[in-house]
Amino acid sequence: MKRRHFVGFTLGACLAFLSGQPALAQQLSLSELSGYLNQLRTATGGFTQINSDGTLSTGQIYIKRPGRIRFEYNPPDNSLMIAGGGQLAIFDPRSNTGPEQYPLNQTPLKIILEDRVDFTATRMVTGHSSDGTSTTVTAQDPDNPQYGNIKLVFTANPIELRQWIVTDDTGTQTTVILNDLTTGGSIGDIKFNIISEINKRE
Repeated sequence: MKRRHFVGFTLGACLAFLSGQPALAQQLSLSELSGYLNQLRTATGGFTQINSDGTLSTGQIYIKRPGRIRFEYNPPDNSLMIAGGGQLAIFDPRSNTGPEQYPLNQTPLKIILEDRVDFTATRMVTGHSSDGTSTTVTAQDPDNPQYGNIKLVFTANPIELRQWIVTDDTGTQTTVILNDLTTGGSIGDIKFNIISEINKRE
């Protein structure tokens, strides 16, 4: 399945953490991380995406849980990805055939966009570790591990989601590094309406 812009959420050492972050932070528990995501209902910010071929893209991200996310890519990319209404759609400005679409529940993004996230569920988490600065969790759909997984990196005090790496069903990895993520506030549902976006582009 071709997913040139399938967004995954590794720069590793290049990831910029908060300057006030403690040198050694306690590993965050799965319950703490589930609670953080469950209280995160809306968020906006910037992102840098590292594509599977090593190229970089930047843009703005909008999150409205459950089930909605939007990536607006900056020039020269100018692509758009929207999850809403149970679908994930990738708009390529060079295409005149409409967006590529996939069921959201068949992608690893479904895991963090569900209404209730529970990392303590059986077989969901396949990795949970800390490097003394951040906590990393690798999660999959326990009923459908063939859809891939998502690796999430969090910092603490306060807990913040900093980046994610999606490995899709073809084994392709895409990394998204979040910056200036602001939680809360109102985001109109129109930003996540795939049909409206299709009509606007006709």
